Amino acid sequence: MATTSFELARQHSSYAGVDINVVFGSEPVGTMQAISYAVQREKAPLYVMGHVDPLAFSRGKRGIAGTIIALLLDEHLLKTAVFSSKYFVADNDEIYPSPGSLTDIASGSLETIGSTTFDTSDVSQNFTVTNPWYVDQVPPFDAAIVAVNEYGTAATMRIYGIEILNEGSGFSIDDIVIENQMTYVARTILPWQKLGQWGALTDTELTSTSTFSAA
Repeated sequence: MATTSFELARQHSSYAGVDINVVFGSEPVGTMQAISYAVQREKAPLYVMGHVDPLAFSRGKRGIAGTIIALLLDEHLLKTAVFSSKYFVADNDEIYPSPGSLTDIASGSLETIGSTTFDTSDVSQNFTVTNPWYVDQVPPFDAAIVAVNEYGTAATMRIYGIEILNEGSGFSIDDIVIENQMTYVARTILPWQKLGQWGALTDTELTSTSTFSAA
């Protein structure tokens, strides 16, 4: 059978941003706009007297870091299903903002998680498992990045042990969209790998789709 253009298109795959979905843990992040990463390692040249060029290079620590940009629609990423199931151990005397009534803009206060009195008889009573109210309180999580294009080919990469460091956002009269930007560090990265393909066509189907008939 002659090679069709459809077969040629499936030999080498490429992906655009619209082909990519990001999953944190087991929850897809529907408001993700961008995610990036960088791998850096300390390497230093070794010099000795009498030589202008280095004799060797020593290898040191490696660091993985990147940025996450999420689109703000009607609520913060912490309030969505992505992080609503995440918990951390907080001191009872930690102060957090309480919204009060969501319909009253003037309501709201700062409250403590629990009692501010330290219990020496049972240390476990001085801590509370609660949802984070800052992204830097979110425990480590993994990110799976999956790309599938129109030809049915797919690829994936993963970032393991993400710890969010910083968060920032802003708004102005000239902004059409509002972005929430975060920086993170990670433990390790699994680079892009092929996942196979979906909707593979048979020889008969390839033949029928390689030509167009007039209606």
